Amino acid sequence: MLWIRAEQRLTEQRTPLVPADAAWLVAQGMDIVVEESPHRVHPVAAYQAAGCTIVPSGRWRYAPDDAYVLGLKELPTTGALRHRHVYFGHCYKKQPGAKELLRRFVEGGGELLDLEYLTDGQGRRLAAFGYWAGYVGAALAVLHESDLLPAPLEPTSKEELDDRLARAGTREKKALVIGALGRCGSGARHALARAGREVSSWDLDETRNLDRSALLDHDLLVNAVLTNGPVEPFVTADCVADPLRRLTTIADVTCDVGSPNHTLPIYDATTTWAEPVRRIAHEPVPLDVIAIDNLPSLLPCEASDAFSADLAPLLLALDEPGSPWTACRRRYRQAATFGGAS
Repeated sequence: MLWIRAEQRLTEQRTPLVPADAAWLVAQGMDIVVEESPHRVHPVAAYQAAGCTIVPSGRWRYAPDDAYVLGLKELPTTGALRHRHVYFGHCYKKQPGAKELLRRFVEGGGELLDLEYLTDGQGRRLAAFGYWAGYVGAALAVLHESDLLPAPLEPTSKEELDDRLARAGTREKKALVIGALGRCGSGARHALARAGREVSSWDLDETRNLDRSALLDHDLLVNAVLTNGPVEPFVTADCVADPLRRLTTIADVTCDVGSPNHTLPIYDATTTWAEPVRRIAHEPVPLDVIAIDNLPSLLPCEASDAFSADLAPLLLALDEPGSPWTACRRRYRQAATFGGAS
């Protein structure tokens, strides 16, 4: 049984499985339960029409023991966890609250299948929101520097977002994407191109031999780098104070705040839909950071459709030995055995 829980974060409108893909899985013989949600991008009636069973929000706690509980973002903060949960747990990089979350799984006898570790043999994610995270992150940065960024933010469509980008001025400003060759970086580059920005694209070679002077000579930085271990920071306090700093806007799509892997330790808290921008310096020129940890939810329809298309076929293999889910199970057991995040 697959149980799609309602997201508890009110700004989370995405879904890991859209109705069309749910209908396909039902046709393959899968039993799917969907919780009611007032803010999910797809109405519950569409899931019912797809052959899913509909239940009230929060009922996953009473699901059968063998159910896989599917979601995206964080679970409620208390209580032992007895089910197999499939979502982005964010607890293997020493993030705040990681040990407590793993302890809850161990106490309840449950299991975390973290979607971040659903990868192929080369370590590439098999289902990811990266492209749309990069696209939205870069778009918000352009809109901010053009004084077109609304606050609070609200979900929109790509068509509406692109229309705003087309109206953004200051086209002479230079943008830099770090991690430009990945999914996230690709999305960022496409959004910046839509806005008519001059884009510098850096990836592994450039970050191994980081030229901070060149970095600071851009107006806008999009950080799209996913790190699995500590690396040299891209921007430091000395960079912020550099009298030659041109950089005024950073969109940190990665948002590794609180982790030793944080490549932008100049800020220590994410921003929100209500207050998307945080000013971290006034001199020699202002420096603002956008660090929203669920960027793709601002384009919930496009992001959900793409993610669901990748994930749905893999859900049929949840119980198959040797499937990509094996790596997720192995990663969880390693962390649980050693008592916390590694």
